[in-house]
Amino acid sequence: MNRCGLLTTEKEPVPLKSIEVELQVRDHVATVVSTLSYDNKEDKPIEAVFVFPLPGDAAVCHFSATVGQTQIVAEVKEKQQAREEYDDALSSGQQAFLLEESDQSPDIFSLSVGSLPPGESASIRLEYVTELAVQADDGLRFCLPAVLNPRYQPQGSEGPSVEVTSVPASQVPYTLSFSVRLSSPRPISKVESSSSLEPLQFLNAEQTQATVKLAAGHRFDRDVELLVYYKDAHQPSAVVEAGQASAEPGSLMGDQVVMVSLYPEFPQAVTSKGEFVILLDRSGSMQNARISSARDTLLLLLKSLPMGCYFNIYGFGSTFEHMFPKSVEYSQQTMDEALKMVKEVQANLGGTEILSPLQHIYNQPCITNQPRQLFVFTDGEVGNTMEVIDLVKKNSGSHRCFSFGIGEGASSALINGLAKEGGGHAQFITGTDKIQLKVMQSLRFALQTVVENISVTWDLPKEASVTVLSPPITAIFQGQRSLIYAQITGQTSEVAEGSVKVKYSLADQDFENQLHFSLKPAEDTGLTVHRLAARTLIRSLELEDRESRGRDGAIRKKMVELSVQSRVSSSVTAFVVVNKSDGKNIQGPLVRRDIPVPGTRAFGGRTLPSRERARSDEALPSRQRRRVNEVCYRMAPRPPPEAERFRDSHSRSAPFHQVYDSLVMDMEGAEMCCRRPSSRAPFHQALSSRGRERSYKDDWSPQNSPTGPLLQLVSLQKASGCWLLDSALAAALGKTSEEVEKPKPAQVNQDVWATVLALIWLHGFKADAKEEWELLAMKAVSWLRAQNAPCMKECVEAGNTVLGCKVATNALGF
Repeated sequence: MNRCGLLTTEKEPVPLKSIEVELQVRDHVATVVSTLSYDNKEDKPIEAVFVFPLPGDAAVCHFSATVGQTQIVAEVKEKQQAREEYDDALSSGQQAFLLEESDQSPDIFSLSVGSLPPGESASIRLEYVTELAVQADDGLRFCLPAVLNPRYQPQGSEGPSVEVTSVPASQVPYTLSFSVRLSSPRPISKVESSSSLEPLQFLNAEQTQATVKLAAGHRFDRDVELLVYYKDAHQPSAVVEAGQASAEPGSLMGDQVVMVSLYPEFPQAVTSKGEFVILLDRSGSMQNARISSARDTLLLLLKSLPMGCYFNIYGFGSTFEHMFPKSVEYSQQTMDEALKMVKEVQANLGGTEILSPLQHIYNQPCITNQPRQLFVFTDGEVGNTMEVIDLVKKNSGSHRCFSFGIGEGASSALINGLAKEGGGHAQFITGTDKIQLKVMQSLRFALQTVVENISVTWDLPKEASVTVLSPPITAIFQGQRSLIYAQITGQTSEVAEGSVKVKYSLADQDFENQLHFSLKPAEDTGLTVHRLAARTLIRSLELEDRESRGRDGAIRKKMVELSVQSRVSSSVTAFVVVNKSDGKNIQGPLVRRDIPVPGTRAFGGRTLPSRERARSDEALPSRQRRRVNEVCYRMAPRPPPEAERFRDSHSRSAPFHQVYDSLVMDMEGAEMCCRRPSSRAPFHQALSSRGRERSYKDDWSPQNSPTGPLLQLVSLQKASGCWLLDSALAAALGKTSEEVEKPKPAQVNQDVWATVLALIWLHGFKADAKEEWELLAMKAVSWLRAQNAPCMKECVEAGNTVLGCKVATNALGF
């Protein structure tokens, strides 16, 4: 074994030495330039294959390679053609580079650096643009996904799974540097990150330009998340970008394109109706802290639901379970029953197959006058991303979907796609984020009355026409951004103006928001807006293509033409470049090196035999090796431990068919030992049989009380919103029973007194967590109003004395 240079855990040299990332943020759009430096320290030519994550909504728009003093810019070509050019170049001894998007998930890319000669260095430049998502606290979120956890490929899914080589972050054998430059028409308030940053440096007195970078000593153990805050963040805006001079007039790249950003404003009407269906990931990757936090979150969520609604809870892994046969009305009895089962929830259902439970939910009839709201909690390790998103899209007319990506490496394509196609809102919970806070933010959106009859109209000079490129707006939430891309055809003067108007209905009232904007093209935007618009249009065409199951060749042809014209990646194209500069053929058999990515878990079963391990050292043409690899990866990428031990015990030089056949047989046998309960079994039936099953060790006991005084108090609230005056409440308030019972005003009911005490405690001691408990406090206030209790001011004053607080009566919302 050649041990020179950096090594993987399997003692293979790693030719990737460093990744340098430069991020430029202009208002709410980001341009990312990544430079990957390769160095072959071996004595034979290599093919370095790097499978890595990118934001799911990114538009990859540049790919080039620098070898020696020569820079070669890649071309965008139809994917199969690009693969064949790459394979043919390697087979003939030429150097080539290939960048392609995964067929299963648009947030995973594969970069192949082919025929890097001994002692040779190469530098790869990759550029993409992306929109920054608006968070509930008005921050704009950018995420540089460093972690790529292996994705679970359900049995029977179409196509090969993505090949992922992941190792613990501490063992990643290359470095990462990350720098940011920000510019905005509005002052920059602050920049926060899940990683340590150096101090923000402002570049002008107006504080509209700044730089920041990762602090020294950054560990490659998490996604790099950046939150940018502007003053007056909710100002609507429009950016007009000039067309490309070399492009044909009338084409997307040749015409002007406008990007409109709107923040509709309307009264926050809250509904007490709804069917709330919670779909919780209980796969093995959710074990320990994740599932414990999920249990606490379910407690808070169940307590915050309004009276009169309906609910159900599903758990999924390799199979799925449901708490009730169908959604039940929210009451004290059903809430108590649900909470009892929630305490016993474990991350013990195997893989991550979300498609089947979704199909089961959609097959349940909707409840009249109870709009369905679906909450999906998952770490996003799903291989059939597009199948799942398409299913949500197909059923978008019957529900809204709110998605939550838990932990590092959650698929942005899945989480954002579920919310976008389901007309809901997406949240990511990473690092020290509080999942309860983000879930409550989304619950507020779910409780907003559905906005209907949404329409968009344009007013432009008569010599110009507009073609909307974005899908129709299907969901509007108070204060959340709506983005619209449109192509402007025709000649317009720089002093001309246009306007766009959004109309919609809410609770039988009509609303509209209008934005006037200049048609003068902005400066220094390059082709960012055009490429984002092209990406938006390409994604819409990809959806049409999947709906037609690829039978409409015209759609695929249009996708290829648009991708090539705009130089934006797609599922049907790839970037390819062949180095023909020196005309020399590279001699010697080609050795593949899989470059590892950081993962929160590294599963040996995910890296089944590579091209070199699958066969003996016999050289194969590159194209044939690719086909072998695709066949191999059709197996489930997370086999049971029995299969992992089998793999490790076999010689790497074993012929491919022996390893493959034996592994398949062993996996099938192991699967028989790991059967799950029926997917339609209720929670309590599945829990009773769990002793016979393989399970994952968890660090939480079902007998333990919820963590923290806040959740302890929340756990005591009744479904109606009130609290009972008992010893448990006294303990949660940090008092004895006598200390809370004796000061009660004589004319005040015990439950009223207990509820007032609980509300005073929340306002007095947990004001910083108000967004977490505000909804259940509103329910408590509604209950108090219904009691028509006397002497409320006296009651609050007495409660303040007991708890040592100074909470005003009007602050409680009476």
